[in-house]
This record gives sequence, structure tokens and C-alpha cells, in this order.
Amino acid sequence: MNATSATLVIGASGTTGRRVAAGLIAERHRVKAAGRSATPVDGAQAVRFDWNEPATWAEALDGVDRVYLVPPIGSSDPATVMLPFLRQARAAGVHRAVLLSSSAIPAGGPAVGQVHQALPGLFEQWAVLRPSWFMQNFTGSTPHARSIREDGAILTASGDGRVGFVDAEDIAAVAVHALTDEQAPNTDLVLTGPQTLSYDDVAATITEVTGRPVVHRHLTFEQLCDRWAAEIPLEFATMLAGMDRAIAEGAEDRTSDTVQRLTGRPPGTFRDFVEREVA
Repeated sequence: MNATSATLVIGASGTTGRRVAAGLIAERHRVKAAGRSATPVDGAQAVRFDWNEPATWAEALDGVDRVYLVPPIGSSDPATVMLPFLRQARAAGVHRAVLLSSSAIPAGGPAVGQVHQALPGLFEQWAVLRPSWFMQNFTGSTPHARSIREDGAILTASGDGRVGFVDAEDIAAVAVHALTDEQAPNTDLVLTGPQTLSYDDVAATITEVTGRPVVHRHLTFEQLCDRWAAEIPLEFATMLAGMDRAIAEGAEDRTSDTVQRLTGRPPGTFRDFVEREVA
């Protein structure tokens, strides 16, 4: 990495972005922490950035040679804004891009899958991180965290399907390697925790560790879709409910060695996560 250049971390106050920024700073890399409010981050240069305001892009890209990409939240068609930004980034001297995608979305698939497909043609060094569902989905202001607090329940249409839940700490550690290793991975990387769990297992673990009863309520696809559609556009609600249906059909019942291979340490367990961030 050029000692005078910086890494632009988009979404630097978010779940993975703040951890990626902290990891880069800990390794003494220059960081531009980008967000809609230019939130100060210790050790980083805060810069205002909004996917939907192209006028904010040039300043964010100034002096940057690599970028960590978090797609616009809640967009069912992020490529519309991301691809023009990425073309501008390449023209501005960015040569490495690491994209946060999802294990549920392949290259060329819906939403961020279109950006994934375009990335190798835009940059000579790149990586697409495809994490399974975040363990952090059960903390903070997320829908699962709210329903756990308010009703003692997790509501899904995933049936008995299993998921390789992954800790955002591990996602960020992989991202730091992908951004800073001498050679970028130049591939997509599926990231999971060390084991697959059903939502019944998740509820049981949270109950056991916290001492507060939590159950998993099994919804139908239609019930979940209606629940989401009360808060977000129907198209996006249908896509999210469809992801639960895919879990029920076994799409996320897998683990990978990516975290161990790239960071040299095993991924954190769900129990460790609950003890650290939920209890």
C-alpha cells in the first residue's frame, strides 16, 4: 500500500464499516471514514459521502487508492448508483475495491449481484465478501433484536433451515486482509461462522446465556412478507422473505474456511458472540 494514499471506508459508522476502519487504523493505514454525516472516527479523516449525492463523491475519492464498499441500505437496485461511482473511482486512481455482498446473492444475481458481476472489469484488484447472516442481527435496533426485547421471540419463515451465522468482527478482519495484503483475493469469498444453527438453536442459546426466555416463532412466507411490507417497499419485502424461504430449503446450510484461511484464526462462535454482545 502506498504510504501516502488512503483507504476509503464507506459506511464507516456501520456494523462492518466501523470495524474495518478500526482494523486498518490499528495496522497504521490511512483511512477516510465516509458517511452521510461525516461522523468523526478516531484516527481517521471523516468525509461526507452519500450514494445518492454524486456531488459528494469527488472529495471522498481524493487521495484514495482503495475502497471498502457497503451498498446503499434498503436499495433493491444498488447498481444504479454504485456503478457510476465505481467508474469515477477508477478514473480517480482507485485500483482495489472490496465489496460487501451476501452469501445469498451470487454474481449477476439481484441487487448487489449486479455490482459483483461488474467489479472484475473495473479494477485489477478486487474481492467480494459474501457473508452469511450476521450474528449482529440479534443486537441493537434490528428487527430480530426488537422482537426479542418486546416479545421474547424471533420471527422467521426459515422453518428448521440452518444458517452459518458469522460475527461482524470476522467479516471486518477478512476485509482488512483483502484491502491490505500484497495481492487482493480477486475472487468472491463466502464467510460463515464455525457451525450452522437453526433459529430454534439461536433462541435456545440466547435463552441459556442471558437467562431470558426467547422462542422462535415459525411464520409462513406470506405472513413474513406482510410483516416486512408494513415497514418497507413490497418488492424489497418480498426479496427478504424469499431469503428466509431459501434458508428453509437449505441454501445457507454450509460453513467455509475463509475466516481461518485469511486471518489465521478460527471464526467466533455464536455463544461467544451472545456472551459478549447480548448478555
